[in-house]
Amino acid sequence: MSGLKKGTKLTDNPKDYLLRVRLDEQTLGKLDKCCEVKGLNRSEVVRRGIEQQYAEVQK
Repeated sequence: MSGLKKGTKLTDNPKDYLLRVRLDEQTLGKLDKCCEVKGLNRSEVVRRGIEQQYAEVQK
């Protein structure tokens, strides 16, 4: 048996870093609304936002 814990997800892109962000109530509400409408969790919305900002910087 392998050394992996039960329930460990195997992925090609592991998420090894944790980011903690301070938000005001209004910004948190906007984030949660985006999550609800798009059907994504907070982490995925933040990742996509970073990708969008990075793409703009590369232009």
